[in-house]
Amino acid sequence: MHMIVGLGNPGREYENSKHNTGFHVIDELARRWDVTTWQRKMDALVAQTLVDGEKIILVKPQTFMNNSGQAVGPLMRWYKLDEEDVYVAYDDLDLAVGRIRIRKNGSDGGHNGIKSLFANGCSGFIRFRVGIGRPLPHHDVIDHVLTPFPEELREPYEEGIKAAATAMEGCLKVGVDTGMNRYNPKKKKKKKAEEAPAEAATTE
Repeated sequence: MHMIVGLGNPGREYENSKHNTGFHVIDELARRWDVTTWQRKMDALVAQTLVDGEKIILVKPQTFMNNSGQAVGPLMRWYKLDEEDVYVAYDDLDLAVGRIRIRKNGSDGGHNGIKSLFANGCSGFIRFRVGIGRPLPHHDVIDHVLTPFPEELREPYEEGIKAAATAMEGCLKVGVDTGMNRYNPKKKKKKKAEEAPAEAATTE
């Protein structure tokens, strides 16, 4: 059994905001898996389905972002899940728009939702980060994360949401280690520096 969590803020005013990236990933998975029935449980919207015979729990905390752990921690313990069986999707300022990255551990990166998970006994979860990019110079971070993307960035962002959902599906099938190798962006190989022409050795 796995629990897949998307971080975000409840309410229509936040529905299309960048900070609701985690919710958007969950919605994409629910669409792919024909999940339509949700129930409220422990301060979250929760749905259950079977994927390749495995029970999957989809979770959208309703506590607002900064208190996400108040829903995720109790749910993890209610279902008696190991931390590594919890996948968490969320937005990341330090990745370009639509880029994804999977990690098995790490710091909270300044993300208040992740800080809340740590504070509520959940730190060994698998991270699925989706890039939303940094705000323009002299623009406020809070305004950046709580507003939608402009039209010209919608397409790469939506591709990132789909890529994160695909990566989650893949990791469920082949495991996180293989999934990281398959879905994380490949590092560009550095070109070897051109060798300086050899100089004739001299002796004093």
